[in-house]
Amino acid sequence: MAGQRVEVDGGILEGGGQILRVSTALSCLLGLPLRVQKIRAGRSTPGLSPGDWKFKIKVLAGPQHLSGLEMIRDLCDGQLEGAEIGSTEITFTPEKIRGGVHTADTKTAGSVCLLLQVSMPCVLFAAAPSELHLKGGTNAEMAPQVDYTVMVFKPIVEKFGFKFNCDIKMRGYYPKGGGEVVVRMSPVKQLNPINLTDRGSVTKIYGRAFVAGVLPFKVAKDMAAAAVRGIRKEIRDLYVNIQPVQEPRDQAFGNGSGIIIIAETSTGCLFAGSSLGKRGVNADKVGIDAAEMLLANLRHGGAVDEYLQDQLIIFMALANGVSRIKTGPVTLHTKTAIHFAEQLAKAKFTVKKSEDEDDASKDTYIIECQGIGVTNPHL
Repeated sequence: MAGQRVEVDGGILEGGGQILRVSTALSCLLGLPLRVQKIRAGRSTPGLSPGDWKFKIKVLAGPQHLSGLEMIRDLCDGQLEGAEIGSTEITFTPEKIRGGVHTADTKTAGSVCLLLQVSMPCVLFAAAPSELHLKGGTNAEMAPQVDYTVMVFKPIVEKFGFKFNCDIKMRGYYPKGGGEVVVRMSPVKQLNPINLTDRGSVTKIYGRAFVAGVLPFKVAKDMAAAAVRGIRKEIRDLYVNIQPVQEPRDQAFGNGSGIIIIAETSTGCLFAGSSLGKRGVNADKVGIDAAEMLLANLRHGGAVDEYLQDQLIIFMALANGVSRIKTGPVTLHTKTAIHFAEQLAKAKFTVKKSEDEDDASKDTYIIECQGIGVTNPHL
């Protein structure tokens, strides 16, 4: 199975954890031995970052890098060298992807959603169904909230022709983590291409504002009310339904608060705005920030929001045929994912300004990919 080792520069483009996620996932499922050098060279503390919370906010996305690499190694009984804190180079030699039960624990508030991002493409091409126990932060900084994964990512990514189940056992927040999500999915023979270019019109806006632990319920109500006011300034004719929620004690570890708002369109597109509560930031500001993020995502005319675009790239690369998505400005994360999908999977991407007359005044792009049509050898 092992061929020529692929060399990846971990310091280019986004220069962070995303390069590790995309390249190790592709290495695992394509059976390509991999060396990644200059890991996180663009960051304030280079190397694989630890679960040490004394580091600057910049490396908050760190603890899950190591757990993500270890998880990929375990998914395929591969060999992983150099995966320790502060390491700037890893080598990875994948073997056959197994199904079954796997656990990954960041032991911090490292994001369970980023663990899912790295493992999902691999287990789709496993020999048997998988059950992933992902532990860490469910609603953490610098990563999608688990509610985003369930409410936006899941319905859209399932258009590639697979289903997964995501069971939130325990929510966990910064800085302690302690959350757990169980994801179950069966392998597929192949992925279908997708076409997300028809945005439609917004038909529904809904969401949840939550508090957990010792925080008063009033905080959730204030976040929700402020978000509704923010949305009303631009969208007056739709009912906005944001539920304030007190997370049950037996389903939330530690203290946390935050909000996620979803806009759904007539063609089934989904957009989100979200924000997390922080010490010293009043609840109104958290709600307003989420509303502004949602509105910004609706203004650009794309059919996916800025946080979904990069997460779809790897699936587009693997699918059997041509996928097209319409996006707002192409993010650095997306450019990074495209670069490594081209380098490792040899998929062909084009990014062009949208030629639709409705989009003439907007910053709207079409990302098109000729996928490589990976076939699951075990099915």
